[in-house]
Amino acid sequence: MLRNYLKIALRGLVKNKAYSAINIGGLAVGMAVAMLIGLWVWDELTYDHYHENHDRIAQVWQSRTSNGEITTRITVPRPLEMSLRNEYSDYFDHIVMSSWTLRGVVAYGNTQLVKEGNYMQPAAPEMLSLEILAGQKDGLQEINSIMLAASTAKGLFGDEDPIGKIVRFDNEHNLKVTGIFADIPASDSFNETTFIIPWEHLVANTEWIRNAADQWGNNSFRLFVQLADNATMSEVSAKIKDIKLKANPELADQNPQFLLLPMNDWHLRSTFENGVQSGGGFENVWLFGFIGAFVLLLACINFMNLSTARSEKRAREVGIRKAVGSVRSQLVSQFLSESFLVVGLAFWIAVLLVLLSIPAFNTLADKQITFPWENLYFWGISLFFIVVTAMLSGSYPALYLSSFQPVKVLKGTFRVGRYAALPRKVLVVLQFTVSVALIIGTVTVFRQVQFTKNRPIGYDRAGLVQIPLTEGAFGGKYAFIRNELINSGAVVDMSATSNPTTEVYYGRGGFKWAGMPDDFQASFSWIWVSPDYVKSLGMKIIAGRDFSPDFPSDSNAILLNKTAVEYMGLSDPVGTTLREEGGRGMKVIGIVDDIVMDSPYEPVKPSVYDFNRGPVRFYHLRLTPNQSASRSIATVESVFKKNFPQLPFEYKFVDEEYAAKFAAEERIGKLAGMFTLLAILISCLGLFGLASYVAEQRTKEIGIRKVLGASVASLWRLLSKDFVFLVLIALLIAVPLAWYFMEGWLQKYTYRTELSWWIFAVSGAGAVALTLFTVSFQSIKAALMNPVKSLRSE
Repeated sequence: MLRNYLKIALRGLVKNKAYSAINIGGLAVGMAVAMLIGLWVWDELTYDHYHENHDRIAQVWQSRTSNGEITTRITVPRPLEMSLRNEYSDYFDHIVMSSWTLRGVVAYGNTQLVKEGNYMQPAAPEMLSLEILAGQKDGLQEINSIMLAASTAKGLFGDEDPIGKIVRFDNEHNLKVTGIFADIPASDSFNETTFIIPWEHLVANTEWIRNAADQWGNNSFRLFVQLADNATMSEVSAKIKDIKLKANPELADQNPQFLLLPMNDWHLRSTFENGVQSGGGFENVWLFGFIGAFVLLLACINFMNLSTARSEKRAREVGIRKAVGSVRSQLVSQFLSESFLVVGLAFWIAVLLVLLSIPAFNTLADKQITFPWENLYFWGISLFFIVVTAMLSGSYPALYLSSFQPVKVLKGTFRVGRYAALPRKVLVVLQFTVSVALIIGTVTVFRQVQFTKNRPIGYDRAGLVQIPLTEGAFGGKYAFIRNELINSGAVVDMSATSNPTTEVYYGRGGFKWAGMPDDFQASFSWIWVSPDYVKSLGMKIIAGRDFSPDFPSDSNAILLNKTAVEYMGLSDPVGTTLREEGGRGMKVIGIVDDIVMDSPYEPVKPSVYDFNRGPVRFYHLRLTPNQSASRSIATVESVFKKNFPQLPFEYKFVDEEYAAKFAAEERIGKLAGMFTLLAILISCLGLFGLASYVAEQRTKEIGIRKVLGASVASLWRLLSKDFVFLVLIALLIAVPLAWYFMEGWLQKYTYRTELSWWIFAVSGAGAVALTLFTVSFQSIKAALMNPVKSLRSE
């Protein structure tokens, strides 16, 4: 019997090719979109799950109060480690100090690779559940050892056995390879870690870190822990919260507190506002989860609309079947089996679409997603969806049509009820409500990105290049290299600094100045620069003067940005002395205009530019403007190769680095835009199918109207107005909903655009125009039909 039902269903699909293509194609596209979004959401939710004990690993964060505002950051003082080991060891399986992720040159023979990695304590490989491919898991016990990721080992040694080999790190340290671990996946917080060197090696070779062993005020370190089986995150956070305050009662006004942020929260819930965990990337997961659900809903609505619309034409078939002996259960089984067949076909087409689109989707979403062939959750959810969709779409014809009395149907006295089309109209309204809301949301995201891109940044990005300095070979050679590059004609200016142009690495506090309120707690972004920094970036001096090597007193001089002057409450800032507690005084010699270094969506922070006394980690080069950039870069590379032949040459254009700050929002906008277009396509497919059905149902009415003198234009209006009316209702619902949610989304940005009225007007006009365009083909086709053909059966 089932075989017979499927055969009948296939014949019906082949007979009605256009209807079948719209129905199956629309559902397949919707399912494919839902699958892609589902895979993206799953990747986000399982971020950091590579580690076996991810639910018990945490990073220690610190909250501090400054001028009534609580800030929460991932930096902690070094003495915290020993306090946890000595007083709270029962709560932890592992405690691991770690450096920030750093870039270094790893060399073996003539092969040199610039890689990123960490200094970490010996328990790190065990805590992170690294998959050891060769060597020892406890390979960090030796102070002059190094563990390499498989890709790094392959690049250095090829097919040689790397264990026991000596590599040169940063042209200063000889380290023995003691272990090779599998590359950490892209969807992991440690994915950039391609080598690990013992923490004690860093301590032994860095004086300021050794001195920080008992400095509670030096918050420059990262600390990771793995809880014991008998401990909970909240319990341990409460235990360790006041460790710093107990050791330093004088910090009561800052109320420093430690807390544990679980690894499961690092990726999506790492944002804090005034000391309270307030979310993060999880908002995007919800956003795309809703988009996926709605796009799938749109596809299902289309499927159900077209299925129920076509089923009314089968009333006579039902009457005949019942007249020759079919019972209601058999009719129900037939309609449901047809529905399962169509949904099943759509599912496998969707799988094919996903397989074809995953490479492009990964590029757009910056992911490395693969199809989950072996994931039982995926197949279970897919089966559940197939069953539910088939049951919902097949329930109307199965239960409603199978209840007809065959006598009425065959006598021609059966009429569809006046409210039979109401459910379809409601579903069309729902479709376009979702589509219009998505259009408004996508336009708003792109406007926010563009608005921020147009924000004045305070310096000239054009032709500005930054070169990361990866090791100590650059030390003491800045003046020589600067002269070489300027004399080469490729560079017109150059400076050295502790930070990239697009980021601030350091913050400092604990300063006093004349007129400072007694209860004020000062904190500044701190940038160490060479005398040529302001000029090379094209910054603007708005008071005082720039640094100059002609003034020996500038060794104790600083520049402030405009925000710092306002922050300090200074009316005449030039000449003010900023003094460290128990340290030297620094004289303000000039004020520079604000430049955007951190997030372009946030206000500029109070910043101090310190003269040439800190670490030099970047060179900034201003390329010659009347010469091609590629030619200038080639010249710069030749100068570097001449003076640093042992080092790989690396550079980045600052305008590209600045553009990267918008990558996340632009990616969200592009993904939302793509899914919005697909949602509109699905809605229009459904509208096209319904318009075809309505035009077919009203064929005789149109013929009579034409005989009575109706024009093509009047018939077009007649057939189109009902659909336009439904879309207008959808607009009345979508506009306030979109305004509410997008206004809330914009509130998370301090520097944000406004929701202009034209966004809603254009979105609404576009929806109406699409509706008219979609239904016009069928409307005009029906209006042009010869009335003789449509009325001849009468």
